[in-house]
Amino acid sequence: MAVEQTYLMIKPDAVAGGKIGRIISRIEDTGLTIERMELAHLTFEQAAANYAEHEGKPFYDSLIAYIVSGPVVKLLISGEGAVAVCRKLMGATNPAEATPGTIRGDFGLTVDANVMHGSDSVESAEREVAIFFPN
Repeated sequence: MAVEQTYLMIKPDAVAGGKIGRIISRIEDTGLTIERMELAHLTFEQAAANYAEHEGKPFYDSLIAYIVSGPVVKLLISGEGAVAVCRKLMGATNPAEATPGTIRGDFGLTVDANVMHGSDSVESAEREVAIFFPN
């Protein structure tokens, strides 16, 4: 495996629910490096750029409204196979299908409020890192 960078975002439901520390601990426990971490309110433009592949789908408008509804924690993560490690750590997109012990399996409520976003490929990670950490 190669050293990679990936983008993770702790979503508004997890921030509001006081889960930031427990989620960060799980990321740190993998041995990956948190290069940058910021608490922020996403702009509509950032949200639209991040979820551009979903534009036109029935859930798109509610997804954008949700993700800009409150603060998120943006994370730039690096390490060996960072994308795959983070995807496994997060668990399935639908918390009802996520394995217990994964972040979504333990903390997620619904597909809409599933605690985290994470890049699904090295290419997506490059695009998302550029959106949220442009420098």
